[in-house]
Amino acid sequence: MADFDQVKAQLLSIAGNTSGSHKDQADRYRNILELIAKGVKVDQVALSLKALVDQMVNENVSLVVSRLIFTDIATILSTLPDPVAQEVAHYTLDKVQPRVISFEEQVATIRQHLSKIYENQQQWREAAHVLTGIPMETGQKQYSVDYKLDVYLRIARLYLEDEDAVQAEAFINRASLLQNESKNENLQIHYKVCYARVLDFRRKFIEAAQRYNELSYRPIIAEEERISALKKALICTILAPAGQQRSRMLGILFKDERCQTLPAFNILEKMYLERIIRKTELQDFENLLFAHQKAVTADGSTILERAVVEHNLLAASKLYNNILFSELGALLQIPQEKAEKIAAQMITEGRMSGHVDQIESIVYFEARDCLPYWDKQIQSLCYDVNQVIEKIANVAPEWMSKYSDEQMC
Repeated sequence: MADFDQVKAQLLSIAGNTSGSHKDQADRYRNILELIAKGVKVDQVALSLKALVDQMVNENVSLVVSRLIFTDIATILSTLPDPVAQEVAHYTLDKVQPRVISFEEQVATIRQHLSKIYENQQQWREAAHVLTGIPMETGQKQYSVDYKLDVYLRIARLYLEDEDAVQAEAFINRASLLQNESKNENLQIHYKVCYARVLDFRRKFIEAAQRYNELSYRPIIAEEERISALKKALICTILAPAGQQRSRMLGILFKDERCQTLPAFNILEKMYLERIIRKTELQDFENLLFAHQKAVTADGSTILERAVVEHNLLAASKLYNNILFSELGALLQIPQEKAEKIAAQMITEGRMSGHVDQIESIVYFEARDCLPYWDKQIQSLCYDVNQVIEKIANVAPEWMSKYSDEQMC
């Protein structure tokens, strides 16, 4: 079993003998690297590798040789215990920093492995920070589109794990500039998942729900993951502010038979059918929420409480022509001043039809014109029928052509 002193002596011997080709010199250093990996005492592996790194950054060593050896060092790190690999990786990155342009490829490989070590330790921010050090835009090496897209998505995912949606969004935006150029379907899926999660964290719940729902139909994704995406779409829809966009999303999910087996279907059903929801009915649903979805809004209520109050207000507008602030507050189970403020805001934003009489303390709900409503329903039905026809045409084009010809006759 060799020790550090023997490794040091061999390194000094090679440094004093610069004769021979680059291949000969590289072979000598590789023999030492093999000795360190297999023949050095475990507690001296890190020390021995650091000594080799010190010699490689010496300007007396040919750049051709040092690049080859750093490539081998980057490879061998994956075979070492994480604490040793972590120590050597940090030491190597510090030492090559002054000449990082000369070792871009090796540095990128080392940073990739170091990031995985931090990820295994659930140190998400550190793992992301290590990857951001790869000079993909400023370096001399030309990285492929897929490589850059993969790194940006990994960084975004790591920041999301750390619940830093701002940083995650910054790297998702970088990835969005590349994703149209990539033909890698797995990366495309990864991008859509990360983007949906960023929208979720940023409380853009309707946009997030739409993207989660889209993912739930992708056959490349495992069935379990598709159901998970559908569940997230349902949760985000329920948390979204009341209005036409949410109503459309509620309709899409309510008609999806897969939703009937999900634990939150009872809340979805009541929202779609515009029924009043009581606080006592929300306990099971609250357990499904992630930490960022339990945040408290500016008025002191949680995101869920605010969404349910707005839904109940819309439901009340279908039951009453007008209602006193005090009675509205009692119905919504909130103070009447808060009920008045939410009603006024929803009317102002065009999410509910009506007006507020502050002198009489009454909210008047305006009746909806049925004709435009039926027009929209017919339009929606025609759109669905058209989609079915398009799918039939894709699956059985010959039959569709024959049927169309028969109709023309």
